[in-house]
Amino acid sequence: MADDALARGEPVTDKRPLVAYLEAGCKPQSDWRIGTEHEKFGYTLADLQPLPYEGEQGVRTFLEGLGRFGWEPVIEAGKPIALSKPDGCSITLEPAGQIELSGAPLETIHQTCNELSEHLKQVKEVASEMGVGFVGLGYQPKWPMSDLPWMPKARYGIMSRYMPTKGRLGLEMMQATSTVQVNLDFDSEATMVQMFRIGLALQPVATALWANSPFKEGRPTGFLSYRSLVWTDTDPDRCGMLPFVFEDGFGFERYVDWLLDVPMYFVYRGGRYIDAAGQSFRDFMAGRLPALPGEYPTLADWADHLTVVFPEVRLKRYLEMRGADGGPWGRLCALPAFWVGLLYDADARAAAWDLVKDWTVEEQLTLRLEVPRLALNTPFRGGSVGDIALDALDIAHKGLCSRVKLNKIGMDEAHYLNPLFRIAESGFTPAEDLLSAYERRWKMSVDPVFREYAY
Repeated sequence: MADDALARGEPVTDKRPLVAYLEAGCKPQSDWRIGTEHEKFGYTLADLQPLPYEGEQGVRTFLEGLGRFGWEPVIEAGKPIALSKPDGCSITLEPAGQIELSGAPLETIHQTCNELSEHLKQVKEVASEMGVGFVGLGYQPKWPMSDLPWMPKARYGIMSRYMPTKGRLGLEMMQATSTVQVNLDFDSEATMVQMFRIGLALQPVATALWANSPFKEGRPTGFLSYRSLVWTDTDPDRCGMLPFVFEDGFGFERYVDWLLDVPMYFVYRGGRYIDAAGQSFRDFMAGRLPALPGEYPTLADWADHLTVVFPEVRLKRYLEMRGADGGPWGRLCALPAFWVGLLYDADARAAAWDLVKDWTVEEQLTLRLEVPRLALNTPFRGGSVGDIALDALDIAHKGLCSRVKLNKIGMDEAHYLNPLFRIAESGFTPAEDLLSAYERRWKMSVDPVFREYAY
């Protein structure tokens, strides 16, 4: 029903179709898939400068170069701003030219890793011809905001004007951060609620394990995940931990109620973005949107609105786990392994819920604020986040073993957690590894990160 209405572009005047749109995401467990997304920073090999859009070493040239691998361009105002394939895989641009792979919905972590490997192989082939490189970190380590470019996507112009009215670090979020996330399915509202709650509670643990952004403008920031800190001062209307998810009665309708009160950014009409920043979707449903008086939204407008909220876990027709810094190939594969292990096996999901079910909202908010600085060393109930990470990894390991998804040489998916066990058991995050290199062999320079940590 929701898909039919979406295709027809019917006007939406109450919230029932909006709730139905989210409910339509429910699917039997046999149809659950894994969608992995990751972003990376491009730079010129000669001088480490970020890539502009135009030019021989520009993002446009890079996108056009990837066309040899069967990617089709997505054009806005005559310029390629993304690439796509029929299987649902896409390559998109973040505001300062960060390149994002949005992977196809796949059945196993093995397939996800193969997809990532093939993508990075293509990226390196084109990049080497252009004299550019790419690196996976949570935050741009070297260049100030004034040196970062803007990509020619109209929605970014609207967002960049509005962001500074809501928080100090919104533009940094847009231009200087990079992440990896995984998108997961659910079979019912009850399963969605349990997954959402586990995901939110454990998101600071993921932030700690993947902490990989200690630098800004060439110097340590005092934070192990500066990317995560940035999100705490971006826009309180649309970011954060969503305490209402843990309230009795939470479900699709309650999430819709929250979204209706999150200010809009834009409306897409006739191939252009109309600035509706700060305006109300509720007013839109009543035909009173100042940007389009007398017009009503469609489900396509609702689908757009779902993309402009940025909590630590985001609900669309699937759940997005959003708390991790970008990083190298192994940790890109490890993120879907972590969350699939915790959430896709019923016994593991029950154990994960037992781990977090008595955490208070205040404890969760404290973790969210302290983990960007202390990561695994963040105190919690007489222990540390590192202790919780080990418990969560044990649960995820059992969950992946129970799935019995084997590759061609008989290995299950649990081995993708190995980099995380090494981090949690040592208590030494990727960010602390970077800081040690900076203080010793790099002689207080971040420049070597572009060589040693490049894809």
